[in-house]
Amino acid sequence: MARNWWSIEILDGPHSSAARWRDAYQETMVSAAVSFGAKEWSWHVFGWGVLFEIAFESEETWPEFLALPAVRAALDTAPDPVNGLLIYRGRGGSAGRVQPRRPRPTAGAGAAPIPREESPTRLTLATTEPAPTTAGLRA
Repeated sequence: MARNWWSIEILDGPHSSAARWRDAYQETMVSAAVSFGAKEWSWHVFGWGVLFEIAFESEETWPEFLALPAVRAALDTAPDPVNGLLIYRGRGGSAGRVQPRRPRPTAGAGAAPIPREESPTRLTLATTEPAPTTAGLRA
């Protein structure tokens, strides 16, 4: 049976970090998830905050999990509960995109640099005359 993944992203706030929030509420969130039948869960720490991913067997479990008073209280104390709390279906953070990314437009309208001819390099070879030999000379 396919698992239903859900993600909760907590972003750093102006006065507190998401890592501190995770330290305070990690046990509450995990124990609530396990008591409601979570099959997998994982925490990810990023430079911008933390990500909590949960997998349930049934889709109906997620709203019940979110309605728990302990979970609701933990989410209400996020460092920035208005702009720094993201809850959505699927895996989050660095899970990747479902569709491939489109190529970006080429900078500078795709212009290539004008080819320039290199100036020829002149080489002057020095000529030497053979050194006189003493072979065959008698004194």
